[in-house]
This record gives sequence, structure tokens and C-alpha cells, in this order.
Amino acid sequence: MRMVFRAVLFDLDGTLLDTLRDMADSVNIALARLGLPLHEPEAYKYFVGNGRREMAIRALPAQCRDEATLTRLLADISDEYSRRWRQNTRPYPGIPELLDALTTRGIRMAVLSNKPHDYTEAMVSELLRNWVFDFVVGESPERPRKPDPTVALHIVEQMRLEPEKCLYVGDSSVDMETAIAARLYPVGALWGFRTKDELLSSGARALARHPGDIIRFLES
Repeated sequence: MRMVFRAVLFDLDGTLLDTLRDMADSVNIALARLGLPLHEPEAYKYFVGNGRREMAIRALPAQCRDEATLTRLLADISDEYSRRWRQNTRPYPGIPELLDALTTRGIRMAVLSNKPHDYTEAMVSELLRNWVFDFVVGESPERPRKPDPTVALHIVEQMRLEPEKCLYVGDSSVDMETAIAARLYPVGALWGFRTKDELLSSGARALARHPGDIIRFLES
């Protein structure tokens, strides 16, 4: 069957990998060290998405968001997460089959995340090691974070593809805004952290209830 799209760019947290429990545990332990209130794991679905610093700010009580407290919290989160990220984090059901199907069809793949770059690389290398990604890019001081389209456009340019020939699959408004700004086709992942309404209101042109739906979008 003729493929309309030639590549898929993926978000990582909430799209390829279910990272919620390990992130929530790490931040909660870091908050406990400071004697601050903890959060239910579900709350972290709305804390993540804009990078680790923003996640830490959202987790702190409003009156505790001074730079000294934030710096201490970020250091403790990094310490805890470095030990915990392998405990519960796994690909979502259907992701291995989707990546197999994309590989069989010759569809190129990349990962673009607001997770720190070293963790993004480590997770893809360890938990998604059976598949080839042309680019794996996470948050770094040298690069603007999503929804800035700069890195997405650079990936597509290096692939020598037109943006309109690429899907961007993600689970949050940040991902949909990134796709639109980069002229990629935005697909919302309903199995992830955010809601259908958020994805649609931020520009999703299609919604995938299951990873296998991505193949249909590629061939439609």
C-alpha cells in the first residue's frame, strides 16, 4: 500500500513509554526530604511535559517556589530518578508492535522529548533497543524545548523530508503545538497522560486510541 507519510517523530513520556510511576515516586521522595506535601501519581500527568524544572515548580507549593528550594528539589529529583527510572517504566502495550510495523514498512523514526537528554538517550537505548531511531533528542541547555519547533524542523531537514510528510505523535498540548509550529501532522495519543479535549483544543488533527491506529494514519 502507498505510504503518504515517510517518518514518525515520537514524544517519549506518555507516548512511547509509561514513565509516570517512576517520575512520581522520585519527585515525592524529593519533596519528602524537604518536608513538603506529596502528590498522587495521577497529578504528575499534569506536572510533566515542559521539562524537569517546570515539573518541579508545579510540584512545589506556591509559597515554596523560591530559587533555593527549587535548586535543592531538582538535585534530589535527579538523585532519586537516576536510581528509579528502570523500576516501573515500560513501553505501552502495542508500542513494540507499532515499531515493528513501522520498521517493516520502511518508515523512519525519531524521538523528540522534553525529558533531559541523558535520560532520553538511556531509555531509548535500553527499553527500545530493538528498533532504530534516526534521532533521539531530549532537553538540553543548548536547544530550545518544545513547543519551539526548531529541533523538530532540524530532525526533518536532516532526514531530507518535507515536514508535511512526517507525523508527530504525542500525548499533550506541548506535542500538538510543536507539530503545528513545525508543519508536521499532529496525532494525539489517547493512551498517554492528557485528555482528548486537551489534544483537540491544541490542534490534534487525528487521535489514536491504540498505537496500532498510527498505521492507519500513515496509509490514509
